[in-house]
Parts: sequence; structure tokens; C-alpha cells
Amino acid sequence: MRAAELTTGKGSNTLERFGQVALPAGAVRDGEIVDTDAVAEAIKQLWSQAKFSTKKVVVGVANQKVVVRQVDIPWMPANELKKALAFQVQDYVPMPVDEAILDFHQLGEFTNESGGRMLRILLVAAARDMVGAAVDAVTKAGLQPTMVDLTSFAVMRSLVSFDSAVLGSGEAEALVDVGAHVTNIVVHEDGVPKFVRILIQGGGDVTDAVAERLGVPAEQAEAIKQESGMAAVPGAADPTPAGRAIESVANSFVEEVRGSLDYYMAQPGAARIGRVVVSGGGSRLRGLTDRLATATRLPVQAARPLSALKLGKTGLTDDQLAYVEPMVAVPVGLAMGVSS
Repeated sequence: MRAAELTTGKGSNTLERFGQVALPAGAVRDGEIVDTDAVAEAIKQLWSQAKFSTKKVVVGVANQKVVVRQVDIPWMPANELKKALAFQVQDYVPMPVDEAILDFHQLGEFTNESGGRMLRILLVAAARDMVGAAVDAVTKAGLQPTMVDLTSFAVMRSLVSFDSAVLGSGEAEALVDVGAHVTNIVVHEDGVPKFVRILIQGGGDVTDAVAERLGVPAEQAEAIKQESGMAAVPGAADPTPAGRAIESVANSFVEEVRGSLDYYMAQPGAARIGRVVVSGGGSRLRGLTDRLATATRLPVQAARPLSALKLGKTGLTDDQLAYVEPMVAVPVGLAMGVSS
């Protein structure tokens, strides 16, 4: 679990504090809180260690109980759409709409084949009980949740300005934030999200595979994973049991990412993806960016979310900041949501 505190002034954001703590085993499963008391205690520990100055927080959610999809509906004014959203999208949500929290991002207007005026939106539907559990954990920790945000949007918010000049006119950018067991994929055009997919896969699954194959604790498996890395090209994996475990799970992950980007690019009117930017703790796996580049045939590079921030008295050394930089994208993006 991670959190970041930002201050805003004169068009820039300053990272004041950043912290992270390990969650108890089983407290969160595939991004969904299953033990609110245990998570609340971890949050208290995080606030104590990182010495955050505020108790107001933005909560990020991303798991299999969140659905994000592009939907076309008859045009109507924004205020009417908010009231009629549940009725308009009930056929697109795989859960009862009265059990979901709905939101949308307007992508544009168009005229259909019959001459009707239409709206294209990016629909977000989250199970109410899942969001409630996240808010409960934060509240039990003595904090004040001010907003619940989609983690995918937080990733985009913190990374969209990263060296954007390298993109050509009209090109899209794919952002891939690799967590322990949840990965957020966002394709945007000039900061407008066009495609979002949440994968219930991540770096922790590779660690788990090594631990199971070798019969070692998770901490030792993580060290072995980082030392071994992933082969840059298929078929060149380390033939040891650990190498085979890493190759099997990590290759499956790479194929899921590639398939997601292929799905986006197959949509009518999809802009060409100019590059892929990876972040998250799971992106630190050596060889992963090379393997993604081979699979997608696109330029792939590591994100540098700290490059867009000023640094306050974080309490972290330069080496510590360099180590955690891949992991700050989500908490920084959530904090930026308050000031945007």
C-alpha cells in the first residue's frame, strides 16, 4: 500500500511525502479489500511512518469489480445524462445498476447511420460494496476520504505529461502500470482516455510462481525473481526452475498486454500508438520492457513520474527516490486529482 502527499502552487506540484507499507497476507485479494480491519491498521502504520500532514485522502480502486468500456448513447445535455445514465447504460454493465456506482468521461459526438445525434462516452461502473469496503478501511484508520477515483485515471494523470513531445501528431500513448496482482492499461490521446483495461495480473504473480516452484518464502522468491529477470526475447529463458517459472507467468502477462493493445487498435478510428510507457513496482522486472517491445513492436520505456514534480522534504535519499519512482505513479496521480 502506498500514498503520496502533494502541494500545488503556480502550476506545479511538489511531492512532500511518500510512503509504503506491506499489507497483511490475504487482506487484499486481486485489488479488492477483504479484511477492512487489517487494511485500516496498515493505513495507520503508513500514516505514522510517512508523517503525512493531512488526513484528507483520495482512494483509488482497480479490480475485477470495476468495468470500463466505450459506449455510444443518444445525445442529451450533460445534466440530463447524469440523471438518465443508469437507464441508458444498464445493458452494458454486468451487474445490477442499483448495485453499481456509475460515472462517465465524454469522448465526443457523432451522427449515426440514421442521422441521429449520438454521444460516445467512456463508462465506469464499480460495485458499490467493493467501493464501500475501501472507504470503510480508510475511515476506520481515522482518515477522511474526499473522493474515490479509478486507479487507471490516476496513472494517466501522473504520466500524461511525461516527455510527451516524443509523440507524433495524432498519435496515442499506452500507459501500463504493473502492480502486484492488478495492472492498469490506459490508452490516451492528448490526455483523453480512449481505452482502459484492468488486468488481474502483475509482478506478484511471478513472485508467487517462483515461490511455489522452488518451495521458498515470498521474500526469497522476490529476490530470486529480481536477480534472474526475464529473457528479452522468447525462447532465451534461463533453463533453471526459477527461470522457467518466471518465463511462464511473465510471458502470459506480456501476451495479455499485447492483446489489450491489439484490441484497442482494432477499434474504428483508433489512433496509432506511438509508444508504451510502463510504471508500477512490477515494471522493475529486468527484461520486461524489452519483452514488451518485442511483443508489441512498439517503443517501450520506463516512466519517470518524478520528472514532472518538484521535490520537497520527502525524507528520502536520492537512491531511495530512484528506487520508488516506478511506484509513485498511482499515489501521485490520485493526489493530483484533488488539485486538477
